[in-house]
Amino acid sequence: MKCVIQRVRSASVSVGAELVSAIGPGLLVLAGVEKGDTEETMRDAARKIRELRIFGDAAGKMNLDAAQSGGAILAVSQFTLAGSIARGRRPSFDAAEEPERARMLFERFAAELASTGIPVSTGRFREMMIVSLENDGPVTFIFEG
Repeated sequence: MKCVIQRVRSASVSVGAELVSAIGPGLLVLAGVEKGDTEETMRDAARKIRELRIFGDAAGKMNLDAAQSGGAILAVSQFTLAGSIARGRRPSFDAAEEPERARMLFERFAAELASTGIPVSTGRFREMMIVSLENDGPVTFIFEG
């Protein structure tokens, strides 16, 4: 699994003209499910992301996780994160999990993110989405697990 994690002031996902999900302060997580990922992979990734202390405390030090800061998570399935641009000019998606298994694992990931009560919204799986965000910092991390 590969994730791009961004601390945001706000983020939203639209499909066409329809607003699908929106959050205020929190995390935007773009998540790519790869072949070989398991439910355990999803649990571990979700726990790591939930517990990341990347929000400022009273002194402004990155010392709080999303829940402690009162934030939410917007998780968006991002197939292209499993792509490779190492060779040639056209990306290869050989490492991407097949769609139905990827959907099941992504849904497990989202459920695990929400398992401690933090509000979690998602995009729409296998749809062309417009993702908007206001990055806070900017603070961006890459997770590979």
